[in-house]
Parts: sequence; C-alpha cells; structure tokens
Amino acid sequence: MPASFARFIVRRHRLVLLGALLFVIASGALGGSVAGKLSNGGFDDPTAESTKASELIETTFGAGSPNLVLLVTATNGSVDDPAAAKAGLVLSDELSQEPGVVGVASYWSLQAPPLKSRSGEQALVLARITGSEDEIRRRIEELSPRFTRNALVSDTKSDTASEAGSASVSASVSPISVTVTGEAEVFRQVGETIEKDLTRAETIALPITLLLLVVVFGGLVAAGLPLLVGAVTVLGTFLVLTVINSFTDVSIFALNLTTALGLGLAIDYALFIVSRYREELDAGWPVADAIVRSIRTAGRTVVFSAATVAISLSALLVFRQAFLRSFAFAGIAVAAIAAVSSVVVLPAVLALLGTRINSLRIGRRRTTARSAAATENGFWHRSALAVMKRPGRIAAVGIAGLLVLGIPFLHINLGLSDHRVLPTSATARGALDSIAANFDSRENGAAEIYIASFNAADSANVADLGSYAAAVSAVAGVARVDALTGSYIGGKQVAPANEVSQRFAASGVNATWLSIVPSVEPISERGEQFAKEVRSVDSPFSVVVGGPSAQLVDSKASLLGRLPWAGGIIALVTFILLFLMFGGLLVPVKAVLLNLLSLTATFGAMVWIFQDGHLSDFLGFTPTGTIDATTPVLMFCIAFGLSMDYEVFLLSRIKEEHDRHGDNTRAVAVGLEKTGRIVTAAALLIAIVFVAFATSGVSFIKLFGLGLALAVLMDAFVIRSSLVPAFMKLAGEANWWAPAPLRKLQQRIGLSEHVELESLPTSFAQVGELAGQLETVSEHVRVRE
Repeated sequence: MPASFARFIVRRHRLVLLGALLFVIASGALGGSVAGKLSNGGFDDPTAESTKASELIETTFGAGSPNLVLLVTATNGSVDDPAAAKAGLVLSDELSQEPGVVGVASYWSLQAPPLKSRSGEQALVLARITGSEDEIRRRIEELSPRFTRNALVSDTKSDTASEAGSASVSASVSPISVTVTGEAEVFRQVGETIEKDLTRAETIALPITLLLLVVVFGGLVAAGLPLLVGAVTVLGTFLVLTVINSFTDVSIFALNLTTALGLGLAIDYALFIVSRYREELDAGWPVADAIVRSIRTAGRTVVFSAATVAISLSALLVFRQAFLRSFAFAGIAVAAIAAVSSVVVLPAVLALLGTRINSLRIGRRRTTARSAAATENGFWHRSALAVMKRPGRIAAVGIAGLLVLGIPFLHINLGLSDHRVLPTSATARGALDSIAANFDSRENGAAEIYIASFNAADSANVADLGSYAAAVSAVAGVARVDALTGSYIGGKQVAPANEVSQRFAASGVNATWLSIVPSVEPISERGEQFAKEVRSVDSPFSVVVGGPSAQLVDSKASLLGRLPWAGGIIALVTFILLFLMFGGLLVPVKAVLLNLLSLTATFGAMVWIFQDGHLSDFLGFTPTGTIDATTPVLMFCIAFGLSMDYEVFLLSRIKEEHDRHGDNTRAVAVGLEKTGRIVTAAALLIAIVFVAFATSGVSFIKLFGLGLALAVLMDAFVIRSSLVPAFMKLAGEANWWAPAPLRKLQQRIGLSEHVELESLPTSFAQVGELAGQLETVSEHVRVRE
C-alpha cells in the first residue's frame, strides 16, 4: 500500500470516520430492508429443458405439475363415508375459488383410485399455484394457515342471556382433518425454519465469539474492532445487494453468507492488522508510524487476501442458477467492503485510539515484538523446526491421511433437496412421508411433457397423441399418463377422454401437454432413470420434458458441465496472483494443490456423514443417499477462498523474513511463529460461526455449516502447521525460483508483501534493543530460579 495513502488515513482519521459513519447510516437506511426484496427461488437453470417445459405449460395452459397438495384424513372410517366425501368436495370447491390456484383435482371430484391411500383413510387434493417463485411464496403463506384443518372445530356463540356476558363454547368434530404440503409449502417451511435457526445460531455464536475475541485480543477495546469492521461490511453488503437486486434476481439465501462471511473476514483482517500494529508499537514506533507500517505490510496482505476470496466466489458467476450467482454477488461485495473497512476505517480508529488499543485489558498481554531467543523458543517456531527435520516423512503421512479421508468423495451422488431436508417434526415433511408410505403413486411428483405443433381437429394428430401417451405409460417407473385423449397405464388406455381431460387443451392453441405420474421417488437415482427413459421415447411431435425428475437430470448436467470452468478460473487466477505477490512458480502450485487436497478430505468426510448417513442420529437429519448438488459447489468456492486467506497471511510473513536474511528454513520457522497463533485464533473464531449454522434443522444448512467449519480447521491445523513447512523445506530456495523473463515481469508489476520501510529512529531502536535484552536476561533469571 502506498505510504502517502497510509499517512493520509492517519492525518485525516476523523474525516475518514465521519465518512464511514455516513456510509453505515445510508447502508442501514437503504439496505436494511433488503430481506423483503430478495427472491426465494433461483435454483433452476433457466435454459434447461425442464425449466422451459414448465414455463411453456404454465404460459400456454395456466397449468403444470401440482405444487400444492392437501392431505385429507377421515376422522372416522373411510374417505368414502358420506360426511367425509361431502367435506372433501366442499374443500376442493373452496380451493378452486382461490385466485391464482388452478388445476384443482381431488379423489372425490375425479373418483381416481390413485388419489386414495391403500387403507382408504386418506385422500389427496392437488392444485397448482401459478406465478413466479416469489408470488408462489406469498400466496402459500396466505393459503397454508387457511386450509390447515384439525378434526376438532370450536363454535363460539354469544350468550346474551348471561348476566356476566360470558361466551358459551361448543366443540364439534369435523369429518376430515387437512394438512397442507407440496413443493410450495415445503419451500415455505424450509425458509421459516432457516430464519428461526439462524436467529438461534446467532444467539449461540455471538456470545462465544465475543468471549474468544476478548481472550485473543487481550482486551475489551481491541476485541470490539472486528465487530466494527463486521458491521460496516454486513450493512454495506446489504446496500450492494439492494442495488444489484434492481437489475437481476438475488436469492435471499445470500444473506446467510453475508452475515457469516462478513463477520469471519472482519475477524481475520482485524486480527492481521491489529496484531501487526501492536508489533510495531512494541518495537518502539510512534502511533502514526506504527499505523503506516501496518497498512503497508498487513494491510497489503489483507487487500490481496480479499482479492483471492473475491476471485474464488466470482467463479460462481459461470453457473446459470440465480441461487449460486447470488452468492457470488454477496461474496465479492463482502470481501471488497471488508478489505476497504480494514485498511481505511480500522486504521482511522487506531489513529483515534493510539496506545489506548490496549485499554481494558484482560490479564497480562504478551508483547508481539519479542527477542530472538523468545521467538526461537515459541511453540510454533519449535513446531516448524520439528516438521522440517523430517519433512518427507511428515508430508507423506499428511497426504496419506488426507487421501484416506477423501476416499468417500469418490462415490459422491449429487441430487436435489426435497421435503426430507426438513426435520421430521415439520408438518409438510410428515405429510409427504405419509403419502410416500401409504399411496401407490407419486401424484405430487408428476412429470410433464409439452407438445408443440399439435392440432386437436386433426384425427391423425389425435391418434398419434394416443399412441405416444401409451408408449410413455409403458416406461419403467411410470404409474399413469394423463392426456387430452384419456388416461394410460402399462401401454394401454384405461380411461377415455372426459371433462377433466380438457385441461390439456387451450382455445386457439395448437399444442397440448401430458402429465406423467411416477411410481418411483422423483428425486432419486430411479427418478433420474425414469426421466431419461421418458425422454428417450420416440415421439411424432416436438416435445419438451419437465418435472422434478427431469429437473434433477438437468441441474446435475448444468452444474457438472460448468464446474471445470469455475475450477479452472479459480486455479488460474489464484496462481497468477500468488506469483505476482511472491515471485516464485512453486509457491502458487503448492498452495493450489494443498488446498485442493484439503477440500477433497473435507468433502470425503461430508459424503461419509451426510450421504452415507453416519452420525445422522447424533446430528439429527435424514440421510437420502445424495448430497444437494449446489452445496459442494458453494462450499468449494467459499472454503478455497478462506484457505487462500490463511495461506497468503502465512506466506507473506515467510517471504518478508526470507527477503531480510535469505535463509529459507529460518524464514519458515519465524513466519510460522509470527502467524501461527493468529491464524489458529482466526480459524477457531470463524469455525464457531459456521458450527452455529450446523445447529439448523434443515439438513443442507447443517451440511454447509459443518463442512465449512471442518474445512477451516483442517486448513489451519493440518495444512498450515504441518504440510506447508514440510513442503517449503523440501523445495528450499526453489520456492522462490522463476524464469528470468517472468521474474522481470513480477518485479515490474508484482504485489510483493515485503517493502523497504524506513529504519527505526536511533532513539527508538535503542529502546527496542534494550527492551529485548532485558527480556532475555529476565528469561535466563527465571530459568536459573
């Protein structure tokens, strides 16, 4: 960072703080209500065949697969009992009168056996809420409480004859009870559950984080600085997301990343800069000079680290799903604002505090400017030397351990989230579990086929439609096909066209569509096979196949097809930036490979836990045999960025020491000693934030939180403390080698951490030297005693 910039911050710190205050006020006023403006959807690829099918059918026919399901249970006996049947018809008619609700069909209105349970005690009412994902969310929030019915109904009548004016209450038993479920209700309950879980997680994490911040920073004043940076970062990102949302869809789930990553990076960057500032103060520098030196060294590292985090998350922009792209918007904004806050706002606060940074201390604070003897006796210095005595053996053991942990990753099975992500206590989850157990077909998971260039007045077209529907009904995993020409099962027509069949036609439109009810779980491997085989059926028409199973196939293809591009962008740009900063080719190669190895081990553990179901009882989730396809992609980008954050901080101190004396072994040991405690503390603090996410009742949020916590801890305790010093020792001076042309390029445009700082004034140098000598003498005295 330029010295002139640093000195300006120091001289004009009050003006800088005033500007920061105005920014926070504006961000809170304009971005504080961002949660109410963001989208609840964005999980589908807008260019996928399944998405197009759904859009065409809804636009053309105002219909589609049901996303609202009412599970009706007879209070006594069967749903065919007269009282239950009458109540069921009234319920169906009431739902059909609701605005924005189409395609209402029930067991009683259709007399369709598949809509009745095998025991006869339950039946289904199916419907579709039309509109965008946000419109569906708002509508289901209104419909869900209105159509949820208990068997016990209370009738309250005013008793005017009563002198006390009390009310008499009579209770009657309804012939049916109703539970609202379906895709719309599942998503509603997922959103509500996550919102409540995050509130609880913050209640758990914040007190623990505050306590550890006080311990790590050694005082109440210093411990408040990360919270200050975090507040500026989070509120600033809310403002950025508000602006972006006016141009494109932004998922509301991006707010989760904003809070967690904003606080995490604030802790990291505040630790980096405050520790360096204290180190400079302890070395004898005046406040202004200590701040300038901190900005030019640790501040430079913070900016570079933020760039690596932003680059890692920017790779999410290559995906078409608005859900993933939203995390890119949030992540880039968080990294950028956290960096600016740390190198502009935080130094201004330090200039205001001066030496009062150490006020309200808790216990005796260790000085950061330590004598050579104290440094060499430090835990991390001794640990690094121990590793570098046998680097080959430790590297081999470390790599072998990480590969063993990563073995389960080889059989990862990507899927989509369904109702089983909810806890078993959720009503929508319980209702769909009951449907899966007690009904023969999956009416709520129906696939759909849009057929273009169809003329209902052409008898040949009608005959072709019947033949095609029959052929689709013969596919394995298909329970029934409903079409304009009737219903088909097992390759044969079982019911002719009737009034209900008219839902597959639209006036003045030369098109039609089919509804395919599966007999298999739609979101499963069998569901994938079902969708692929339906798409492979020869058709005399131009067809577009959609539905949940087809969406699963398309989502996996979209994600896996673009994943190499995302990984390539991260690896290439990270390599270039690391080379420009450190000037060697081997350092960035090692950094990228070790991060990939660490993440492979993390994903292996996640597959073992969440996909295979180990620890499911302990953690409280239902294993489905799959991992939500978007979660590993998101975790990879976030974890890679955080890993590079710690990598840059460690390597910057190693390079700084190497530039001073040219001894690779000493540079690694001293660099690890000066950063080990800080990196460990930062990792523990951010891991607590992520572990708090793991308390969520929604399984993919639990996976997200636990996976990122494990990735951060593994990186700090295994990669940084063992494998980095081992590989740095094995490579020796080759760490910093580059061909002459590249070295000249790096020297011209490089981002080297080491800068030629002014020499310490003689008086301060003498004081620092004397302090170091006194500390050494006192250590010898204590040893003799």
